[in-house]
Amino acid sequence: MAKRIDYYDDPDAPAPNSLVPSVNVIVTNAADEILMIRRSDNGNWAVPGGAIDLGESIPAAAVRETQEETGILCEIIGLVGTYSDPKHVILYTSDGEVRQEFSLVLTARPVGGEPRPSSESREVRWVPREQVADLQMDRSMRMRIEHFLAGTGLPYIG
Repeated sequence: MAKRIDYYDDPDAPAPNSLVPSVNVIVTNAADEILMIRRSDNGNWAVPGGAIDLGESIPAAAVRETQEETGILCEIIGLVGTYSDPKHVILYTSDGEVRQEFSLVLTARPVGGEPRPSSESREVRWVPREQVADLQMDRSMRMRIEHFLAGTGLPYIG
């Protein structure tokens, strides 16, 4: 099975060979729970997201990726921040791509659908805010969620 391996400020990390604009989406429901997925490629918990396709807007990519990975149709309502730290690289073992981080993190609310896993998510569930910190996740994903939970109202630029 193809894997995703995240590196941060690691001298042994492979050199990046691509930069792909992507989105992550923090969807919260009426109970103020966060939609989380357990990734199929590394077993870590994350919010849904993925690459922005050519000819696609940022919000359209966010809605598409969320629905593909979770079964939830959402409406984009805000911005958590921008994440482009060159110290964070991601190796995809399926094809040797080493991607430098480039992600926009948006907020959304659900407007339809039911949580269900996909080929990219082996588990999907609504998680109470106070339980999110207990989940196993990569440091970059944890940072994005912490920025959202801090609730400053100002986007993170990094």
